[in-house]
Amino acid sequence: MDSHQPVAARRSLPAGFLGGAAIGTLGGLIGLGGAEFRLPLLIGLFRFVALEAVILNKAMSLVVVASALLFRTRAVPADEVLSHWPVIVNLLAGSLLGAWFGAGWATRLRSETLYRVIAALLVAIAAVLLLEHRITAGAALFGGPAQLVAGVVAGFGIGVFAAILGVAGGELLIPTLVLLFGADIKLAGSLSLAVSLPTMLVGFARYSRDRSFGVLGRNRPFVLMMAAGSVAGSYVGGLLLGMVPGAVLLPILAAILVISAVKIWRHS
Repeated sequence: MDSHQPVAARRSLPAGFLGGAAIGTLGGLIGLGGAEFRLPLLIGLFRFVALEAVILNKAMSLVVVASALLFRTRAVPADEVLSHWPVIVNLLAGSLLGAWFGAGWATRLRSETLYRVIAALLVAIAAVLLLEHRITAGAALFGGPAQLVAGVVAGFGIGVFAAILGVAGGELLIPTLVLLFGADIKLAGSLSLAVSLPTMLVGFARYSRDRSFGVLGRNRPFVLMMAAGSVAGSYVGGLLLGMVPGAVLLPILAAILVISAVKIWRHS
């Protein structure tokens, strides 16, 4: 029994709430599920095994994405998000399919090369995002059929990426929306959440076939407490969104991309 006491202590309900709140705040402010920062906590601090941590991470990301999408409406009205439904549908056309296949591959794909390629891609996107205003001047990179095809291809890649790594995919969706569709950074955050939610639901449904899915039931009090913290944090993040200018959000997102890249590069 003594061997289990440190694990139980590390999974304390207050710690779960505080961890969820901190990451939820980031999600509400930027438009991410926060999975890149939650996963190291679940594995390193709370001692969940890898696949169980990914599944639990998915569940918490869903909570953050859904609540952040709601709480951000004060700064980015829902009708403004819905008016861009063609962009959402364009990306979903690829991301839903990518999420389904990606979740299926996740249980058997263990390629260190893949993680390093993704890490390099994140760094490249961070650099491009910081230079975005000089490259595109706020305009979309493509138009017409080329934009449609690029959106589907990008969506598929993001769906696979999100499913395999257990993330919402916002770190790729937001730069895609800014660069490919010319969206404002704050609007891009909300559009990212709108695309992430159904994409994650598809991947989550596929994960439910694995027996490790039972981690949610076995740790119900911890899951509920972290979910409550996540909702509270995403509310705070939504409030902060109206106070933080877009020019500040771009460097924050770029920094998150680089930090995520380092973590993914070291992933095993």
